Amino acid sequence: MRDMGVPLERMPDEALLAGLMTGDPEIAVAFVRRFQHNIFGVAIAVTGDVQLAEDIAQQTYERACRHAQVYDARRGSVRTWLTAIAHNLAIDAVRTRKATPVDPSELAFVLDAVTQTPERHALADEASAELRGAVAELPLGQARALVMAGIYGMTAQQIADIEQVPLGTAKTRIRAAMGKVRVCLASRQDMP
Repeated sequence: MRDMGVPLERMPDEALLAGLMTGDPEIAVAFVRRFQHNIFGVAIAVTGDVQLAEDIAQQTYERACRHAQVYDARRGSVRTWLTAIAHNLAIDAVRTRKATPVDPSELAFVLDAVTQTPERHALADEASAELRGAVAELPLGQARALVMAGIYGMTAQQIADIEQVPLGTAKTRIRAAMGKVRVCLASRQDMP
């Protein structure tokens, strides 16, 4: 298309993607510039880490170059395809991060810190206080498991490793804690 006088900026997304396979550096630069904001935006939104997001964006472009021939326009746009690649890479990167154990003495601080975020504005002060109260009523093992899973996003296996308990115990603690908090909050809502 460039030979026909169409500037790179106006080339369709699919043509730029196909041009990646030719190894033309100008096409590669135009491709990166066209999608860089979307790809980096997805990566930073998932990871919250600028350096990691930059690495994920680079990996996304590398993967797009290696797999450009398998792109299927019937399944979505090039932008959607690239965004999905970036999202999957970002999720994988977050999952591979080593979890940080929570000191039991810091549990109350963590709960307070969590409610002092923008998410707090989504909940009424009374609701966040009720949630903190419900978690505070849990046995320590269950409260820790719930906080590690809900706030830190740890898997049951990570919790089991940190707490040095069997995987089934970690899963039971999480499930029991969620059930108790749910019942506690429901009973408080039923109160006049």
